[in-house]
Amino acid sequence: MNKTPNAIRLHAALGDGLDSLRSLMLLGTRLYVSWQFLASGWLKVTNWDTTLELFRSEYHVPLLPPYAAAITGACGELFFPLLLVLGLFTRLGALGLFAVNAMALFSYWHVLGQDGFEAARGQHYLWGFMTLVLATCGAGFFSLDRLFEKQTTPASPAGPVIQAL
Repeated sequence: MNKTPNAIRLHAALGDGLDSLRSLMLLGTRLYVSWQFLASGWLKVTNWDTTLELFRSEYHVPLLPPYAAAITGACGELFFPLLLVLGLFTRLGALGLFAVNAMALFSYWHVLGQDGFEAARGQHYLWGFMTLVLATCGAGFFSLDRLFEKQTTPASPAGPVIQAL
């Protein structure tokens, strides 16, 4: 008696069950990574003098003067997360946050690259991975992207296309 077909069916059933959680996982990912950047951006704008001093002395952003880098960083940390929270232009928001995160990691590498900062570095890697997941998978069912795509996608002459949640 061959048990392989049963194992395959069980594995497929497990996959179906987990697939039903995809949109909730994407929503949780969007909210978690957004919160991290919104908190940082809010801190920057509410302590602007400190932010400018950090960009003058600590953060080494290439090609931008400190004032422009501070404005760009704060705006990126506030704008892109809002897109993710709403699930609006999610892939663009995720790629924007990936760039903000990569620049933060790069411009503060003289500290984050040292021994003893593995956990802080790991947070940036995690956020980068999460933003890439969102960029490649999209926002999921609970998003404005889904609502707008549903409204603008014409019905197929052969009937509606079944899309994964």
